Amino acid sequence: MNVLIIGANGKIGRIVAQKMSASEDFEPTALIRKEEQKSYFENLNVPTIVESLESAEKTIEETINGFDAIVFSAGSGGSTGADKTIEIDLYGATKVIDAAKSQGVNRFVMVSAAFSDVPEFWSAPGMKPYYIAKHLADKELKRSKLNYTILRPVRLTDDEAVGEIAIQSDPHKLNKEIPRPAVAETILEVLRDRNTHGRVMEMSEGDLSVREAIHAFLRA
Repeated sequence: MNVLIIGANGKIGRIVAQKMSASEDFEPTALIRKEEQKSYFENLNVPTIVESLESAEKTIEETINGFDAIVFSAGSGGSTGADKTIEIDLYGATKVIDAAKSQGVNRFVMVSAAFSDVPEFWSAPGMKPYYIAKHLADKELKRSKLNYTILRPVRLTDDEAVGEIAIQSDPHKLNKEIPRPAVAETILEVLRDRNTHGRVMEMSEGDLSVREAIHAFLRA
């Protein structure tokens, strides 16, 4: 499967690229913003495309043409203001969704955030624009008729082990944290499983392996 990783130089994106490069199931390409970000991916033998989500819609269409699937793990980052959050997390995501529809890239995995559908949870200082952007981007993806899976992790940690996870429909049932490698591993697993099409997965650390947690969620 030829996969374009958007937001590839982020912490989750880098792990996804590493895992895909070691798998026979995937041929990843990393979308990055700067030439100086290439070296990490060159060391993995992962090809790169240098392009920005702030580019015109036509440019985004040309960039994603020919791929089988998109992994969208891009975000403006915690140090930017609300305007950049809207530009990347919402408008950038929407441009990619529209481009995927027009170019026939039907498989789309979105890394969103837990509680994106729970407005009463958005009251933390400075977080409301982030949650609104994630909520609306997810809503646009669900309307798109693409074969989407939306992953909504809780607070991310830099623990190196994948560990065990939980996947729920109700984010209130989750634990507080999840390692980034667990989210990355879940991305690969949902891409392998057609039964995850059209599903929204709220996720945290838990007591099942990634594959077991996905299967338990699908059976629920």
